[in-house]
Amino acid sequence: MTSLAERLRHGPAEQLPPIAARRHSWRTGFAVFLLVAAGWSLYLLSQNQRFGWDVVGTYLFAGSVLDGLVLTLWLTVVSMVIGILLGVVLAVMRGSENSVISGLASVYIWFFRGVPLLVQLVFWYNLAALFPTIGVGVPGVFSVVDLNTNALITPVAAAIIGLGLNEAAFMSEIVRAGMRSVAQGQVEAARSLGMPPHLVLRRIVLPQAMRLIIPPTANEIVNMLKTTSLVSVLAVADLMYSVQQIYASNFQTIPLLLVASIWYLVLTSVLSVGQYFLEKRYSKGEEVRKPRLVRRRAEGVSG
Repeated sequence: MTSLAERLRHGPAEQLPPIAARRHSWRTGFAVFLLVAAGWSLYLLSQNQRFGWDVVGTYLFAGSVLDGLVLTLWLTVVSMVIGILLGVVLAVMRGSENSVISGLASVYIWFFRGVPLLVQLVFWYNLAALFPTIGVGVPGVFSVVDLNTNALITPVAAAIIGLGLNEAAFMSEIVRAGMRSVAQGQVEAARSLGMPPHLVLRRIVLPQAMRLIIPPTANEIVNMLKTTSLVSVLAVADLMYSVQQIYASNFQTIPLLLVASIWYLVLTSVLSVGQYFLEKRYSKGEEVRKPRLVRRRAEGVSG
């Protein structure tokens, strides 16, 4: 009698029918239900006149809205630059063998991650209540010049300080996780060759850690874009504050909120596209394993 192995080896390939994938009828039904529900929801949204789509079209490209949009983007860029740079410094400090340096970085991260951002923004805005003047010099010894805190910490400055310092606490954890993913043997090999610590960080650790740092950093940028809406409580004329000023005068609250939502969606979509290309760039050289659908064949050769 012919063995199963020989039949599998010598059987004609053209006689091997593919095994059909198992069908899940409930998945198809659920997908159809979701499509119908989505279509019906869009229809209801388009027919409800209370949304004020004509008002949305009127104010979507209004001058004050576009000015607020520009300020929102500027706040996002500046705050993220501060957050990333300070986050890298904090991540390096956390990895220091000096317990004082590591401990101070840990306390910073603990504080800014624990206190709500809205509280931080209001605190920086009211810093003059604690320090009416800010002296430039050696604290407690002499001061070259005393600056008025109210004039120095403007609403925009308070927004940048609050957003940037808060973001640094989260970015430090992202950077630290990426740095820890680099094999310690490479770091030790670089040090054994006499490479100073700052070159080890810049040429060995950070380039390899970027693959893991980029995706969460891109998410943080998207979150920062949306988080800037909190600065409206400081009367900073960002996108959210601009639409608030408009609907406070014409009482078209829902249409103006839709205007802000549309712009936020557009900007986050653009950032998501940029995130995709950044991830693609930094994933070069890495083996990307994608699931493959392998059709196995069965043989029905009689012995």
